[in-house]
Amino acid sequence: MNCDEKYKELYNHYPDYHAFCGYRVAPLGAHVDHNGGRILGCAIDKGIHIAYGKKENGVIELQSLQFPKRAQFHVREIPENKIGDWADHCRAAAKELNEKYPLRYGVSAVIEGKLPIGGLSSSASVIIAFLTALASVNNIKLGDWETIMMAKAAENNYVGVNCGKLDQSCEVLGRKNSWLYLDCLDDSNAIIKTPDNMKPYKIAIFFSGLERSLADSAYNLRQDECKAAAYNLLAYAGMTYGKFKDTVLRDVPYNVYEEYKDRLPINFRKRAEHFYSENERVIAGVDAWKQGDLKRFGQLVFESGKSSIENYECGCPELISLYNIMTETDGIYGGRFSGAGFKGCCMAIIDPDKSEEIMARVKEKYLSIYPELKEKYTATICSLADGIGVNL
Repeated sequence: MNCDEKYKELYNHYPDYHAFCGYRVAPLGAHVDHNGGRILGCAIDKGIHIAYGKKENGVIELQSLQFPKRAQFHVREIPENKIGDWADHCRAAAKELNEKYPLRYGVSAVIEGKLPIGGLSSSASVIIAFLTALASVNNIKLGDWETIMMAKAAENNYVGVNCGKLDQSCEVLGRKNSWLYLDCLDDSNAIIKTPDNMKPYKIAIFFSGLERSLADSAYNLRQDECKAAAYNLLAYAGMTYGKFKDTVLRDVPYNVYEEYKDRLPINFRKRAEHFYSENERVIAGVDAWKQGDLKRFGQLVFESGKSSIENYECGCPELISLYNIMTETDGIYGGRFSGAGFKGCCMAIIDPDKSEEIMARVKEKYLSIYPELKEKYTATICSLADGIGVNL
């Protein structure tokens, strides 16, 4: 890997350790984790690699192959507020870890991302991979859920993105050839394995050529709209409610939504409609996958993408174009935006026997609409993979 060679160039020896955290895709359960919904996702075999070594003096030295600026700070002198560069995610991870486990040792690290940024939870992957690396040199053994919640807190508290736990859960708990089912209300989860009668499939990633920052997008606003819908519905029904920030749509029974939805402002009603319908799609998707019904599963993924556009109202013109192209492409079982959908990429479940035709058709159609993105558009094929691991 390139990060190993860069590490040797900087430090005159190969790294002592290597950590890898795969990116996340979630075909069903989009935009519901932050409101206590159900998700279905996985880790993929492309992601963040970190080549690193232990530093006895407690200094953290970071270099990214994707960004030119290097970063340096001490484990006991982490900036209180974010700097505004790529390394904020690492500072966030170090800060959360240091608050629970006072750190002694630092790391020298080179970070490498295998796909373009946008829509695959690269920020969560960086945090988890670096968190794992920093914990390992300090002889700290983090449990799966401890890692998930610490990584989530890092993004919420320091980076400023009000994400749920979908990204972190998939990237830690994901298993090869399986989907992770997670109920974000109580964290109950299960691994949904690919049945023997399932047709062959792969995951295709179509990167639009546009990068984005969730903290600067409508991501946080959509969450507020969901909470506002929940707060109003509870009030209309005369149900007990507490602080606005703690209120989620999962607190509201579906029959209450049905009874009072027409009182909601149209935007709030749309967000709630997506939430309830998406939760049902997850349940139906689990059943379809267990039955080996790839066609039905794919249809549900397309429906999820449509609801994201019409009800959750996310997606820039480029991603909406990619989604529409996927719905018309032979060999694509289902697809949708990957991530928040304001920029970034789309994911699709495809027939591997038709992969060349699929890649060529999507590229041709997309670049005929946006020829200016020719040098930035990329596409790749991935597999479902295991979550975070460290090779010592």
